[in-house]
Amino acid sequence: MDAKAYTAGLGELRRVRDDVKKAAAALAKLTADRDKRVTALGAYAKASADKLAPAAGLAVIDVVALVPSLGPSAPVSGPATPAPAPARPDDHSVPQAPAQTITAPGAVVPDLRRSELAAAAAEVVPEVTDIVDTPAPPVQVDAVTDGDDQEHDDVPATGAAVAAPAQVAAPVAVPAERELPSIPAGSAGDLWCAVTPNLASTRPNFTQQARAMAFLDTTTGVLVHRDQTVRVDLGAASVAEILAAVYAVLPATVERIYITAGDPWHADAARHPFLRDAVAAWLNAPPGDVWKVEASRGKDRMAGHLVHPRNPVGRWQRGEQHTEIRSVGEWFEVGDADPATVRDAFVELWKALKLHWSDVVLMGSPSQTGRDLWTRTIPAKAGAKWADGYPVMSEEIRGLLHATAGQGRTELLLPPHVPEQLPRLVELDRTFAYAKHTWASGVGAPRRITPQAFAAMSDKEKTNALYAPSHWQVRVTVPDGWEHVGILPAPAAGDRAWEYPSEGGRTFVTWAGGAELNVALHNPIAPWRIEILDGLVWQSGDPLKAWSKKLKEAWSLLQSKAALHGDERGREAARLASRGVRSILLYGIGGFAQRPRIVTGTVPVGQDAPDGAQIIGIDDNTIVWQKNSGFSRDPNAHPEWSAGVWSGARAALLSTRMREDDVSVGALHLPARSIVAFRTDAIYTTADVAWPYHGNPGDYLKKGHIPWELMGPRTEDELLSHQAIGREALAEMQEATA
Repeated sequence: MDAKAYTAGLGELRRVRDDVKKAAAALAKLTADRDKRVTALGAYAKASADKLAPAAGLAVIDVVALVPSLGPSAPVSGPATPAPAPARPDDHSVPQAPAQTITAPGAVVPDLRRSELAAAAAEVVPEVTDIVDTPAPPVQVDAVTDGDDQEHDDVPATGAAVAAPAQVAAPVAVPAERELPSIPAGSAGDLWCAVTPNLASTRPNFTQQARAMAFLDTTTGVLVHRDQTVRVDLGAASVAEILAAVYAVLPATVERIYITAGDPWHADAARHPFLRDAVAAWLNAPPGDVWKVEASRGKDRMAGHLVHPRNPVGRWQRGEQHTEIRSVGEWFEVGDADPATVRDAFVELWKALKLHWSDVVLMGSPSQTGRDLWTRTIPAKAGAKWADGYPVMSEEIRGLLHATAGQGRTELLLPPHVPEQLPRLVELDRTFAYAKHTWASGVGAPRRITPQAFAAMSDKEKTNALYAPSHWQVRVTVPDGWEHVGILPAPAAGDRAWEYPSEGGRTFVTWAGGAELNVALHNPIAPWRIEILDGLVWQSGDPLKAWSKKLKEAWSLLQSKAALHGDERGREAARLASRGVRSILLYGIGGFAQRPRIVTGTVPVGQDAPDGAQIIGIDDNTIVWQKNSGFSRDPNAHPEWSAGVWSGARAALLSTRMREDDVSVGALHLPARSIVAFRTDAIYTTADVAWPYHGNPGDYLKKGHIPWELMGPRTEDELLSHQAIGREALAEMQEATA
């Protein structure tokens, strides 16, 4: 079967899919009837979950979810939304204000694109052309009227306008979306713009302890440790069987077992509605008579399980021996590589990093490794700027950034935004993209910019503020007649969900970084209308520059080795190692964002879980719970850096300038209605363009190409299927022309 026949087969598969949907609808009806009966029977005074469960064909926890009164006294579900940790007396902080409807006018951003101001901006931010494209012809920007808006007590009633009010198109009706939080008005909000006392990122004065690791393929039973390769009998590959088999042949000093293939935590996925439930059940199964879930460890060690649908982490102990089982998928996609090749990849990764960090230790995850390596680039020389450490933002600002700074752009466009039938599909992927956006980041306490303060600035000061590391609350209006993709993220229904409005005349309120605002104002098609409602501007620094530079050099070395190595296994090991460097930077940046901490634990059936805990698993003997404990006093929490990198990457996905080639690239430089999807660093388009590619971070690489007509993807799974076909088809074309 060739790729074209495979595509035709997808059409047949879609018809089968429709039949499955009909069957699923019938199943849903039966399921609803079953749940109704379980609920009715659960009202009986002597009903018990362990009797109802087998009769209904459900797990006990599923029955408890339907009839909470049959469960333990601990609450079955936690808070609807994570709450920040309580303010501490030394934080000088106040509780974060809830989301609120912003109706007061803001300060309209005027036309700041005159040549002398552009030159001034270039002096302030030398690499600004990496973020925004050549300005479009000047367009008059006026203030917006608020005749029908309701005034909100927490927002200044008088916004500063820069020009006379003018009528704008009525907003397009859109589905309800969640509202984002705001900074409180007045002095209460000003208190947020501070740093946390006695908390800063400083260079460590210790060396991490290396953990001995092994690599296990649970489909074949092949186990690799150092130069030793053995085959073990894993049975059904439960936790107990893996631990017993591994430590029957390896010493207790091995503390980390990487699963390279098999995903044993998905073995019973068909019995659970969500992958996460299957993973939780696998992790929480009895680990044997001598092992127990790890409860606590030393300062640099973590405890408890991490329930992740694809890359979970399980931690156990017996006496003084500790171990963890992890997925190597945290680091890179293994493909067909065997455990020995994966071991070689980790060796190559360590060697490449050793050239830049003499004390490098590969920790359990790329995120942990990335942040540890970063701390070892913090200035330590007496008198150097930030030698005393990089201060951590107030808990309120960290909470605000957590709620309002999205990550990579993931969007699938459907008809009528794209044709039903596509003439072709091309995948353009940005190489090592995030490394391109680490040259400048915000440091120190942020400066708050209210609408009044922004309106009082000179044009040069406004330009400098918008090009500085910054995060803005804005009211946005899409230009009338706009026919291209959306530019700025807007909150969508669902937790941490984002959409990108593109309907002409639509108005919405959101938060966005300065990089994205500059694309909206200076894109090559038409400027968007931006009103400043609030803003945070940081002093520009380069806390990530040295770290990123070293990682880029390690990545380049491994890329070269992968291309030139004479041995196939050596080439694959170097290639995987280069992907590991990418993960260190990618997840290291994500680690700075510091999500609210989730704590897991267990109690025997009959005992209460902690207040506010959510029950995530239950069997005859044990209740598994998790609890949101808010933000910790993490000295390396810098969500302002993560937000800046993510904003820059989303902006460059739309428009960026390749100065060495004097060409602009990005989605806004492709024809309207040619964009099919965005996936973090990649554009899927019907336009077959030949953008320059030098293999540098941020360059667009053509990674896939389906050169024949096909139906456009309608789901994420269909897009991934098209992606695989396109990469295979492009490889065949490249081989044919080689």
